[in-house]
Amino acid sequence: MAILVSVDRQRLVLCRPGLPPLEWPVSTSKFGVGNQQGSYCTPTGLHRIAEKIGRGMPLNTVFKNRLPVEPPPIGDPQSNTSYDLGDDLIMSRILWLTGCEPGINQGGNVDSHDRYIYIHGTNQEERIGTPASHGCIRMRRADVAELFEMVEVGTPVMIR
Repeated sequence: MAILVSVDRQRLVLCRPGLPPLEWPVSTSKFGVGNQQGSYCTPTGLHRIAEKIGRGMPLNTVFKNRLPVEPPPIGDPQSNTSYDLGDDLIMSRILWLTGCEPGINQGGNVDSHDRYIYIHGTNQEERIGTPASHGCIRMRRADVAELFEMVEVGTPVMIR
């Protein structure tokens, strides 16, 4: 089993041995591709899933620092959270990637894991299919939950 992310097509394909591939629309970075720390670009090359976060959580779960948090009620003046529902939220599930190519997406200032590059759900589902992220690969919340159940830690992910 392997995942292919096409930046040009804004699509993610899950290749399964002996079964037809499955395909979903995604959003990669609005800043293009690149592997440098701080670039906000989507890194290219061979990766693998390092961690899966969010199993069994509701699809509308919001994550901060990879931990689930409760979103504040809309318009709640007593909320002390540091985000609002208009932010670029990480939602539903997280597939945290690590690079497999030293000097390209692994180690130093190009390390995808240290850059917190994820495949994750978003609150901006209307932007799926166009480059809109800050480096991660965004999916619709239900789509990433479906993918999450089909893949394991160690699944290869090629981004090109």
